[in-house]
Amino acid sequence: MADFAVVKAINGPAGNLEVACALPDVEEINGIAIICHPHPLFGGAMGNKVVTTLERFFRERACATVRFNFRGVGASEGVFDDGIGESDDLKAVAQFARRYFPDAKLMLAGFSFGSYVAARIANTLGAAQLVSIAPPVGKWDFAAIDMPHMPWTIVQGELDEIVEPQAVYDFVAQNQPGPTLIRIADATHFFHGKLLELRNALAEHLNQ
Repeated sequence: MADFAVVKAINGPAGNLEVACALPDVEEINGIAIICHPHPLFGGAMGNKVVTTLERFFRERACATVRFNFRGVGASEGVFDDGIGESDDLKAVAQFARRYFPDAKLMLAGFSFGSYVAARIANTLGAAQLVSIAPPVGKWDFAAIDMPHMPWTIVQGELDEIVEPQAVYDFVAQNQPGPTLIRIADATHFFHGKLLELRNALAEHLNQ
């Protein structure tokens, strides 16, 4: 299991995928958390602060974690594929992680575009938990995805300048029972100055 944390790249459907793996400081893990980054064509990458905040959040809850760069980002090979190829990238990462932890429950999380990719195939991957931060409802066709069957938490900043907050609120309201919505007051899309509040809100909700 220890060699999991030193893996830097895996074989993906469009070439090598750059990954960053980490283990919690416990003997037995509670699950595997895979975190998906925002839009590749607008600077999204696995080093994004919301992504790293999510990674630390799950690791503190005894999860092994994987961040990765979608195709065409950083050292990952391939080119942007409008969410379709990126979904295949996520499948490859999940298969890789499950080789190390075949019996662990899978937690999926994504920020912005990454939340669309994660939600799109959460059922296919048999995820036990889905966390979506600022899902770009209205920009990507969330209505067309197979509604995730697992517990689904959506966090939306009320001052988001990229994703229309009301579109997210309406999506949640129209899909009940379904996602649980957490609203963060005064938070913009990238949660500047609000990352600790984001983390605490998730902890309060998911620890219930």
